Amino acid sequence: MSDSNRYVLDANVFIEAKNKYYGFSLCPGFWNALLVQHINNRIFSIDKVLAELVDEGDELSDWSKDRAPDTFFKKTQDQAVITLLGRMVEWVNAQPQFTPAAKAEFASTADGWVVAHAKVNGLTVVTHEEFAPDAKKEVPIPNVCLEFDVNYCKTFEMLDDLKVKFILSTKRQRRK
Repeated sequence: MSDSNRYVLDANVFIEAKNKYYGFSLCPGFWNALLVQHINNRIFSIDKVLAELVDEGDELSDWSKDRAPDTFFKKTQDQAVITLLGRMVEWVNAQPQFTPAAKAEFASTADGWVVAHAKVNGLTVVTHEEFAPDAKKEVPIPNVCLEFDVNYCKTFEMLDDLKVKFILSTKRQRRK
């Protein structure tokens, strides 16, 4: 990875961050880093991910609507993205290993849009999904990335590449 890598984030990056390592009250620096890196033109997501996040009606939903700038969640109505997504859905549907339910889910969620947007715009997909050559009940994003020659990584790799550091504040907290 290099200083020129730019990233598009899958919904699970936000959801797992909120639920596990980077809860809003535990590590506000993570959420601020996303915004700073977006301003630096390095991190984005897409409108389809935003739609999944705001459905939850929680703190992440509020962050997505109120804190992230409109430019954070890119529009996916570009014809090149739509065309490539169609090719991806065709490929998924032609794979006998995936169940009909997995194929239908892929066609109706943000996953394919994320990969198509990344490919068309030269971005690296950030996801917590794993490559799974024998997957049947889901279509893992890394499987699609490999088939369509799209780079992908996990959150920690992205943060390392972006040289993001979370520093413990040495200021004493006032007791309430």
